[in-house]
Amino acid sequence: MASTDDTRQPSPPGTPPPVPPPADDAAPGGRMPRWLPRAVVLVLALYAAFQLGTWAFHQLTGLLVNILIAFFLALAIEPAVSWMASRGMRRGLATGLVFLAVMIVTAGFVTLLGSMLAGQIIKIVENFPDYLDSVIGWINTHFHAELRRVDVQEGLLRSDWLRNYVQHSATGVLDVSAQVLGGLFQLLTITLFSFYFAADGPRLRRTVCSLLPPARQAEVLRAWEIAVNKTGGYLYSRGLMAFISGVAHFILLQVLNVPYAPVLAVWVGLVSQFIPTIGTYLAGALPMLIAFTVDPWYALWVLIFVVVYQQFENYVLQPKLTSKTVDIHPAVAFGSVIAGTALLGAVGALIAIPAVATLQAFLGAYVRRYAVTDDPRVHGHRGGGPGRGLLRRARQMWTRGPGAELSGAGDSDSDSDAGPGSGSGSGPGAGSGFGSSPS
Repeated sequence: MASTDDTRQPSPPGTPPPVPPPADDAAPGGRMPRWLPRAVVLVLALYAAFQLGTWAFHQLTGLLVNILIAFFLALAIEPAVSWMASRGMRRGLATGLVFLAVMIVTAGFVTLLGSMLAGQIIKIVENFPDYLDSVIGWINTHFHAELRRVDVQEGLLRSDWLRNYVQHSATGVLDVSAQVLGGLFQLLTITLFSFYFAADGPRLRRTVCSLLPPARQAEVLRAWEIAVNKTGGYLYSRGLMAFISGVAHFILLQVLNVPYAPVLAVWVGLVSQFIPTIGTYLAGALPMLIAFTVDPWYALWVLIFVVVYQQFENYVLQPKLTSKTVDIHPAVAFGSVIAGTALLGAVGALIAIPAVATLQAFLGAYVRRYAVTDDPRVHGHRGGGPGRGLLRRARQMWTRGPGAELSGAGDSDSDSDAGPGSGSGSGPGAGSGFGSSPS
């Protein structure tokens, strides 16, 4: 027997259809649903949280960048710290010694470079009257003018441009001082964070691994080890190439009697190695300028040496030193530096290559590779054409010698593929024909 709920009596014609009962969440009388206020409050809360997170991220961008720099710096010095710690030294003391050595080298380089620039500025200021006289003499000779140095000096001293420049320079001193103080504070922040990351590296790894299951812990530790090896290997290999480049340029500058040869050599070594591809040419601009003040031909010799050394470094030195540390394609390295510069500026340019090398090495274990088919196109060769047979025939005729040229003149090119006894000759001389020549 059917249920009473399933039995529906047909409504008489002309009567309106029955109105369905209101839903449970809808208010009677067509009022606002009960879930709508809570949904509006939830949307407003999410929007407020998003705006607050965006504001906090923009406010903390500088701190996050400093922490990222400190992390990569700690990865770079991790091999040296671990080596000293494995020999009984405390990690804190080992980290302090590494930082002390880095600061001594950096301070020495900055002092030498500053003294060189100050000396060049003083030399330019002292010789400025002579430069001005030579320029005025050249103008008077070629343009038939009657300029005098006294008139030029008075015009410069009374000009509005000089007055505005002095005023802007006076007001810009405070801005420069604030930037210097901000840079020192940023350097101190990076040093402290990198010191803690390097000194407490094992504790930090244990803390990170304690938040993950055992399977994920192995992957995190492996990625950490790859990052340490790639970052440290990148810096150490670049440091070695910077040393070689500095020594080579020092010898050249010393032979040419260019002043400040040691400082210029260190400058070329550092800039050329930590700015890939174009760093050598950027670094060579300063010694070329200093050499030009001695003799214009010396600047040309410096340019030629820079270009030749760049090729030697790209094709001989760099593959041998970086094949086991940062083995990435030069185009990938250059593209990563451009991308890092666009994202983080100079900081991104410095950490782009070790970051890409770490990612490449980490993903290499999860990307399946197959054996490459033995195809000439894989090696960059095209299919055989008409010229290929002529070239092979000429080479085979050269290897046979002049005595066998007449006897094998009637042979075809297919004799090289024929078996024993084929061809026009069957005696001992036939064995020294095309078939015996190397392919």
